[in-house]
Amino acid sequence: MKKQLSLLLVPVVALSLISAGTVMAAEKLKFAHVYETSEPYHKRMVETAEIIKKRTDGRYEVEVFPASALGKETDINQGLALGTIDMIYTGNLFAGRSYGPLAIAGAPYMFRDLDHWRAYVKSDLFTELGDGYTKATGNHIVAANYYGRRHATSNKPLSTPADMKNLKIRVPNAPLYMMFPKAVGANPTPLAFAEVYLALQQGVVDAQENPLPTIKAKKFYEVQKYINLTGHITDSILSIIGGPLWNRLSEADRTIFIEELQNSAAKVSQDTLDAENSLASWFEAQGVTVNRVDVGPFREATMKLHNGPDATWTQELYDRLQAIK
Repeated sequence: MKKQLSLLLVPVVALSLISAGTVMAAEKLKFAHVYETSEPYHKRMVETAEIIKKRTDGRYEVEVFPASALGKETDINQGLALGTIDMIYTGNLFAGRSYGPLAIAGAPYMFRDLDHWRAYVKSDLFTELGDGYTKATGNHIVAANYYGRRHATSNKPLSTPADMKNLKIRVPNAPLYMMFPKAVGANPTPLAFAEVYLALQQGVVDAQENPLPTIKAKKFYEVQKYINLTGHITDSILSIIGGPLWNRLSEADRTIFIEELQNSAAKVSQDTLDAENSLASWFEAQGVTVNRVDVGPFREATMKLHNGPDATWTQELYDRLQAIK
């Protein structure tokens, strides 16, 4: 009788172990972005993935896909909506395609300086814009990472707006990136991030614009003679959790993801600022001319377009942002 009972218990125990194993199996999540593995955005997210795994007792494993491995920026935004990608980094202007007012944070010369941007991301206005984006998409913005001030690179000095007349300059494929080139008479040419180096090398475009850390990481300085410190966008990238993932996270797990993505963003922002403060001299050591321009005329020309036909925000929203101290 004992032997029969033991034999009966074997499948029950086995089923219990299988069941327990199923419960404990990690859910694998995809985090996608377009940046290089050498950049702080990727490095910090890899660190954050490990922290999330530990804090959720191994229930979630986040795999980070860099350098457009899962598609261009438009693709990964679409993947977020479809649920094929769980989390992304993306620019304000790409997120702004789904909710126009959000794009205000990516417009040229919209922020007076870094302190103005910092005050904005801590403001009620940033929270309100995030809520509007969530209502429009179902996705959740949980952090803003400082991306740096964007500067124009070229093979000739760009010291005044007149120097940019008819210049074919690559911009990301989002309409508001064209505002600065249009304001100074250049010809904005949208190209995917992964295609820029070759386009510069082959002369398909004359120039491009990005923050100093990105210019280094993507090696644009190898195919451009001048880095012109126009500082035309105080830029940031958003950490976004897709709606499908958000909806299946418990409240406790949502808190973990939010806290760790925000901690990561703080580290990324400091990493980027530290890099910006040292890179001008590094580029000069590589033989690149760093052109320290008077940004006043560039700013003046661009601000005239802030509330023009390309604006995706209201005058009231613009005034609120400018009033932030």
